[in-house]
Amino acid sequence: MSPYKERRDQLLAQMQRHGGGVAIISTSAEMTRNSDCYFPFRHDSYFYYLTGFTEPEATLVLVAGASNQSILFCRNKDVEREIWDGFRFGPAAAQTEFGFDAAFPIDQLDTELPSLITDQATLFHTQGHNAQLDNQVLRAINAVRAKARSGALPPHTTIDLLSLLNEMRLAKDATEIALMQRAASISGAAHKRAMQACRPGQFEYELEAELLYEFRRNGAQAPAYSSIVATGANACVLHYSANNALIKPGDLILIDAGCELDSYASDITRTFPANGKFNAPQQALYELVLAAQSAALQHARIGEQYIAGHNAAVRVLTQGMLDLGLLNKNVVGTLDDAIANNAFRQFYMHGTGHWIGLDVHDVGNYRATQINDSGSEKDYRTLQAGMAITIEPGIYVRPAENVPEQFWHIGIRIEDDIVITEDGPLNLSRDTPKTVAEIEYVMRHYSNQY
Repeated sequence: MSPYKERRDQLLAQMQRHGGGVAIISTSAEMTRNSDCYFPFRHDSYFYYLTGFTEPEATLVLVAGASNQSILFCRNKDVEREIWDGFRFGPAAAQTEFGFDAAFPIDQLDTELPSLITDQATLFHTQGHNAQLDNQVLRAINAVRAKARSGALPPHTTIDLLSLLNEMRLAKDATEIALMQRAASISGAAHKRAMQACRPGQFEYELEAELLYEFRRNGAQAPAYSSIVATGANACVLHYSANNALIKPGDLILIDAGCELDSYASDITRTFPANGKFNAPQQALYELVLAAQSAALQHARIGEQYIAGHNAAVRVLTQGMLDLGLLNKNVVGTLDDAIANNAFRQFYMHGTGHWIGLDVHDVGNYRATQINDSGSEKDYRTLQAGMAITIEPGIYVRPAENVPEQFWHIGIRIEDDIVITEDGPLNLSRDTPKTVAEIEYVMRHYSNQY
């Protein structure tokens, strides 16, 4: 539990620099799926980041003062409920196992919270993140106000706790990077399995089943997000989710899928031919996207602006669009013109990556907190060691006038998970087949494995 205690201590130190106070954060609520059945419970990422505690109905209170305190409120030990729902730590065991200074039953939060915030100048709160907790905090504040005649004072300053935690979560520690590496390795094996299992005549959901099997048999608890298995024209739908179409000979298949392992996400995309060999138009576009990813990867380094990788990918993609005739030079002009006028967005309409960590689209600002010299905009932040990003350029060609028909209905995306290190970018998904030669080899030599 040491990483979690270290994070709590780090947050308490930040709270001390703001003059001390009380921080309050709760985990997620259980959600009904239908009737009396629930969705599988997934704890709140912020709460887990500070506690490592995965049970529902739990709240953490941190007190930064003359002596710091870390207090957990959780469900009581209940042998009867454990028969139905499984093991519970209970406050006493949770305090010992997770290194808290104190622990109380969750049903005592309303009675304990007013005294915890009384005479504290600052409340570090996640307002708007958890409606139930917002209401509990308001009740506690009003309970303190009701004692004004006795001299009790509620906090007079509120600081957004999430903004502090977002900055902390941006830089991954060694424990987090190791988990993300394992998650990416499992996901990479799943992508390889899908390539090897693929046959024209299957349905997309059959390949999805191969992914899910590989995730679970290697210990991942769940997909990190809804898997995309898109054949043919479906690959031109960025958030395609039906996964029910028939795979036809000559199709390209785009799979965007990653597992979650011990709460950490992976996010990998590969595109491959259903029959095991790229045709000439498919290969031309695939090599273009691969070159764009390579260009972006060169900027995944300490001191580079976050946006630099995207700009590099856009430049390569746009030049390729001009060279292949997707964009008409006589209409859009030069490379710089096509970029300035966003002509490339007909075929590439999304960013080239995002933060990744406890959430697949992880928290953290993409722009720096300081205003630039002009005073009008915020610059993109520079990359630092421990930050984790995806790099995922793509190209999506829908039928349109003046677009060469040989490229119609081709959608390609290539995505890897990258950690910024002192030694350059660390590609966590490096073992997932990616080049044309690697993909065709895997599909040719292992097509009968499953």
